[in-house]
Amino acid sequence: MTLQNAGIHHITAFVGDAQRNADFYAGILGLRLVKKTINFDAPEVYHLYFGNESGAPGTIITFFPFSMGRKGRIGGGQVGVTTYAVPVGSLEFWEQRLAAYKISVTKVSRISESYLSFADYDGLRIELVEREAGPLSTWSFAGIPAEHAIKGFGGAVLYSTNPEKTADTLSRTLGIERIAEGDGYIRFRTTADLGNIIDLKAEPVPMGAGGTGTVHHIAWRAKDDSEHLEWGRLVQSHGYQPTPVQDRQYFNAIYFREEGGILFEIATDPPGFARDEEPNALGQKLMLPAWFEPHRSTIEENLSPFQIREIEVK
Repeated sequence: MTLQNAGIHHITAFVGDAQRNADFYAGILGLRLVKKTINFDAPEVYHLYFGNESGAPGTIITFFPFSMGRKGRIGGGQVGVTTYAVPVGSLEFWEQRLAAYKISVTKVSRISESYLSFADYDGLRIELVEREAGPLSTWSFAGIPAEHAIKGFGGAVLYSTNPEKTADTLSRTLGIERIAEGDGYIRFRTTADLGNIIDLKAEPVPMGAGGTGTVHHIAWRAKDDSEHLEWGRLVQSHGYQPTPVQDRQYFNAIYFREEGGILFEIATDPPGFARDEEPNALGQKLMLPAWFEPHRSTIEENLSPFQIREIEVK
């Protein structure tokens, strides 16, 4: 039986200052910090996870903050735009909220949908779109009412150096349905309620440069470890060389780079972010895997403290 991917698990990006990152995604967008940990490959760097109340797959954006990091350039081989879904009737609320924080917003249209387009403090491109699908947020922060709060990902816009090859990988390897084409984009849809609409820019995009303000990778979902292994075998059978399974504590992961240059990950839905913290205390403490615990004091000394706070409108 051909596997069909359920959609986006998470998206991971490079940013600058951790406090400014938290201020934007929690203080302005109202997302919850569900995990504060470190980059397992560079323990002097935070790995911050923001999502809905539980950090459910399809809602999670993660960041590596490098305060002295070089500025990146958005381009081919990257997620060009991260799209968030809000309840129908919410765009006016968000337009007014973003304006109050002096965040420049542009209204754009793509394949019969209207979006609010803007950038975060590091230049990452963000969109908001109204969608019926997906449960309402149950997380209340920064004065954002549930009827307008971000539900999770609406999807993503992919920039590829070889769109034909990327489209083939999305449909033939990941089993994501191609449903429309227009306005210079090819649209794909998965089976999930959130993180389910993927727009691929139809023309090749010159290669981007990784760094602050760019997406590092996009992760797709696997429902459990058994399906994860199936995905690994399938990806390999399509000519890619996926990495061995990586233990990321809150999910297992494999990685491969598709032929348009975008780094793809496939991540398991379980075990999730409550494996080492109580659900009502997610994100409050620096969590380290067992192999880093002996070095906690040194790690904490090398990380700049930050807080989750509401941001005053000036």
